[in-house]
Amino acid sequence: MQYNFIDLFAGIGGTRLAFEKAGMRCVFSSEIDKFARGTYKANFLEEPFGDITEIEVRKVPKHNVLIAGFPCQSFSHAGLKLGLKDKRGALFFEIIRILEELKPDCFLLENVKRLKGHDNGKTFKLITKYLSGTLKDIPNGLAVTTNTRSKLKNNLKYWLETRVLNTKDFGLPQNRERIFIVGFNLEKFKKIDLENSFCWPKIKKFQTEVKQILEKNVEDKYTISKKLWDGHKKRKKRNQKKGHGFGYSLVNDNSPFTRALTARYYKDGSEILIDQSVVNKLPRKLTPRECANLQGFPKSYKLNASTNMQLYKQLGNSVSIPVVCAIAKQIKITLDRVNEKKN
Repeated sequence: MQYNFIDLFAGIGGTRLAFEKAGMRCVFSSEIDKFARGTYKANFLEEPFGDITEIEVRKVPKHNVLIAGFPCQSFSHAGLKLGLKDKRGALFFEIIRILEELKPDCFLLENVKRLKGHDNGKTFKLITKYLSGTLKDIPNGLAVTTNTRSKLKNNLKYWLETRVLNTKDFGLPQNRERIFIVGFNLEKFKKIDLENSFCWPKIKKFQTEVKQILEKNVEDKYTISKKLWDGHKKRKKRNQKKGHGFGYSLVNDNSPFTRALTARYYKDGSEILIDQSVVNKLPRKLTPRECANLQGFPKSYKLNASTNMQLYKQLGNSVSIPVVCAIAKQIKITLDRVNEKKN
């Protein structure tokens, strides 16, 4: 059976690639960043809609699955941790606005692992209670716009499953944990059928090595300067004395995995530096193509941004495609099963 999906907070289309690989069809996408939209268009030959707050729901095509990796900065370790009190975090309610009006069969939401523990778990509890239809009112103090708040109906009733999955368990050498929330519409399907049908992808013990994503011939411009390298080492020592544990991460060809790639990688590359001591060189940053490899993008994917800074931001903000693809396949299997039972 053919299923259509919409791709919100689409970035450069990593989630779209994953769902298309699972056999589904994209009918609408939205992404506010103009540079990401350019890369998206270069690969899918269509430009996503811009600001999600300006989407008129009546213009969104009918779809079976809504997918969205809503902004994570408000929940992450590096941010101010304001959560839904931050305008970026409260964009979650733009997803709600669309879900309430169109009631798709299913949705998949993705965010950083820290979302689950944010504000001692209160934020995650609020999100899941709203999605499942057990929250009566949205608390005051959240950064929901007056316009959006006035449109919310509090009429959702989805059966939820949540899980933290790690990229390194899906064949890529990256230690990247993300939380995923899957929801199925209880107005269309029976809870018992869903419980008997949906399961998370099975975790396999892959033997990964960093060299599997590295290019053979890398330009010297990716080698960091002595000044930057000295700065990395001094900063790491200072942080270790304070007990923070933060600092650069140095890996080589045989390392099993890297740290998680982030949107800030363009700044100094500290979270993933490649050791070049064997050829008497200072460490280097990953190239944009290596970052794409680390996220599971195919070789045919066009890295279309005008600068490496934009590419690093786009790839760090993206998803690990094999992880999302594995979930998408399970979603498709579940929809097939529960629709067959309905018929």
